Amino acid sequence: MNIDQVLAQMRVMAAQATNQPTQASESSGADFGELLKQSIDHVNSAQKEASELRSAFERGEGDMDLAQVMIAAQKSSLSFEAMVQVRNKLVEAYKDVMNMPI
Repeated sequence: MNIDQVLAQMRVMAAQATNQPTQASESSGADFGELLKQSIDHVNSAQKEASELRSAFERGEGDMDLAQVMIAAQKSSLSFEAMVQVRNKLVEAYKDVMNMPI
C-alpha cells in the first residue's frame, strides 16, 4: 500500500468528518425519524427475505443452498437484535431525561 494513498484517504476522511457536524446541526428532527424508519424497514426487509428463502428451500424451489438460507437467517437475526438494543438505549435515554431535575 502506498503511503500517499493512505494520506489522501485520511485527508478525505478528515474533510468529511469536519463537514459532518455542520450538516447535522442544520438538520431537523424529521431526519432522525426518517433514518430510524429506514433502519426499521431495512430490518423488516431482511427478515422477509430470510423467510422467503427459508420457505423456498423447504419447498425445494430453485437451487437454494442451505448455507444461503442460514446466512440470511443469521443476518436478519443479528439486525433485529441490533435494532432491539438501539431501542433499549433510546428508552433508557428517554427515562434518564425524564428523571432529570428541572
